[in-house]
Order: sequence, then C-alpha cells, then structure tokens
Amino acid sequence: MKLEMSPGDAARTLAAEFGQRAVAHDRDGSFPHANFADLQRAGLLALAAPRAWGGQQVSVAELGEVIGALGYGCPATALVLSMQYLQQRQMARPGTFWPEHLARQLVQEAAAGVSLANALRVEPELGTPARGGLPATVARRTPEGWRLSGRKIYSTGAPILRWYAVWARTDDAEPQVGTFLVRADSPGVQIEASWDHLGLRASGSHDVILDAVLTPLDHGMGLVPAGAQPRDTSMQAEMTVLLGALYSGVALAARDWLLSFLRERTPASLGAPLATLPRVQEAVGRIEALRLSNQRLLASLARDLDAGAQVPLADSGLIKTLVMRQAVELVQEALALTSNHGLSRRNPLERHLRDVLCGRVHTPQEDSALVLAGRGVLGAV
Repeated sequence: MKLEMSPGDAARTLAAEFGQRAVAHDRDGSFPHANFADLQRAGLLALAAPRAWGGQQVSVAELGEVIGALGYGCPATALVLSMQYLQQRQMARPGTFWPEHLARQLVQEAAAGVSLANALRVEPELGTPARGGLPATVARRTPEGWRLSGRKIYSTGAPILRWYAVWARTDDAEPQVGTFLVRADSPGVQIEASWDHLGLRASGSHDVILDAVLTPLDHGMGLVPAGAQPRDTSMQAEMTVLLGALYSGVALAARDWLLSFLRERTPASLGAPLATLPRVQEAVGRIEALRLSNQRLLASLARDLDAGAQVPLADSGLIKTLVMRQAVELVQEALALTSNHGLSRRNPLERHLRDVLCGRVHTPQEDSALVLAGRGVLGAV
C-alpha cells in the first residue's frame, strides 16, 4: 500500500484518536482491536519489511518516529506494533534463520489485512531467555510435522496475533533450540486471559498454551544445539530504538499535559499561573533536559543503525538503561509538580506513570546491561 502521507505524520494523526480510546482500554484492560484496523488502512503494518515482499522498508529512524508518535497516544498499541516491526527487520536480515517463502508470506498478509506476528519466548519457570536456560516448550518431530506443547507468558498482542514465533526445544536426546512458526488459530492453541498489570493494560500480554499444536516441518527455523544460539546485536539495538521511542512518547505525553496544567492552574493564594514561579520553571527545565537527552540518544543510535554500523551489545544496553531511567524520571518530576492532581484518575498523568514504569522490564534489564558493560571495561571473564 502506498502511503498518502509520511509514516510519522500518519502515526501522529492516528495517535490523537488512539489517545482518546486509551482511557477506556486502560480502565477495563480491553484490547484495542480498532486501532490495528486503522493502522492497516494507513499502510503501517508492513512498514519495516522489504519492498520486494510488499513492505515499505523504511529506516530505523522512521520506525522510531512512528512508534514514538503512537506511544504518545496509546503505548499498548505501540508495543504490539514494535514487536511486528522487530520481526520484519529480523526476517530481512542477511543470514537470518527465516526461510524467504515464510517471511514473504507474513509480510504480504500484513500488507493485505490485519495480520501481526510476535515472538513467544518467556515461560513461567524460565523467565526471560536472555538470562540463559532451556525452554520448557517442546517440539516433537512427527511424520505430519512438528507438534509443540508448552506455556508462554507475557505474549504481547495475543488477542490479535495471527502468527507466533515460538521459542522451543526439540525432544531429541541432545535437544536443539530454535523458533517454530505457528498459526495462532491452530487446533490446540489456547489463550488464557492472565494479563492484569499496573501499566500497558491494553497490550493483551496473556498466556498462550500450546497442546500438541501441529505446524509444518519447514516452520522449524534456526535449530542449533542448546547454548549455541548467536546473540543478535542488531535486533537488540533496534529494539532499544523502538522501545526507547515508545516510552519517550509516554513521557512526552506526560510533559505536554503538565505544561497545560501549569499554564492553567492559578491558585488563589498566588493569583497567577503556576508556570510563573521560578521553582516551577527550573523543574520544567530539568524535564526538558531529560526529554532532550532521550531524543538525542535515540536519534544517534538510529543513525548508526541506518548507516550499517554494528552497535555493541554493551552500548545498546546502556542506551536502553539510560533512556528508560530518564523517561521514568521525567514522569516522576511531572508528578512532583502536580500534587493530588497528578494522581487523580480523571487526569492522564497517573496512567502515564503506570505505563512508563513498564519500560524497565524489557530485555536487557538494567542489572544485566550494567554488568555486561562493567565486565567489558574491567576485562573480567
């Protein structure tokens, strides 16, 4: 689909409406299906995929702009779309484990309708696979194909996904580990509505249960001996740009609401808007420093990626840590200036605070990023 306006402009236009819907979706934890129909009509579901497959193949910087704009309006929608873009970027990477015919099929489906994919990796016993260990989800080779059984948690976008990229191990004596592409509507798939979080309540990050789910043999991808999986440095850096943009978008929404509040709020004891107080101006200056720092960090990282640079894991991990810290700090600074008003559910600031706190849990978590960077500097084994 040819876009009628730039992706960023299209996202900003949609974000205004998504922001109106976000209040109700947050209150009841419902999934924003209508948002994705709008994204598809705007031509934004295959934005990260190669043009040869039916995508738009835009830059990392443009993807970050789209996700940041949507994060301003509805961060849950932005999170699901971020995962779609990361899968599309991985499909097209040189040396990818994705067979071209499967990657092309998923992109063409996304270009033609509401079709989304996400990786299902986290498990109850294991937690995040970034910290090591074998998945409990098992793929058994049968004459008709692979049969997968297991439970995945925090499966973002579960109510709308058409495809799962399931991280699992084979049942061999010496198991191999890889990704198994599964249709979400396959017999044996069950979604357990377990997502009831403080923030990003509309992301539909439920449990997905697989009970002997059948998928073709060629849908088992990138199988390697356990422990031999390569680290995808590009994907982590791209994830830092997209998720950093998302939570910076949440922080920007908080900042913009704060500015309106400070300009309009006129206590009787002061006789002038709060915005006229020097201490308030100083605090807003600190907020601007945080906003600018995140903007510059993410823009620099996106430029490096678009120029073909290989960004070390330690660098992208530190940038992710700094951006998430600063996004949270920005919203907390805004809250400190608004007293009870900021905590009232009739105002959006308390929702922005709950949402921005979720940025800390994405891989790599802060402790892992700092240990990796510290070990590298110290030369420790």
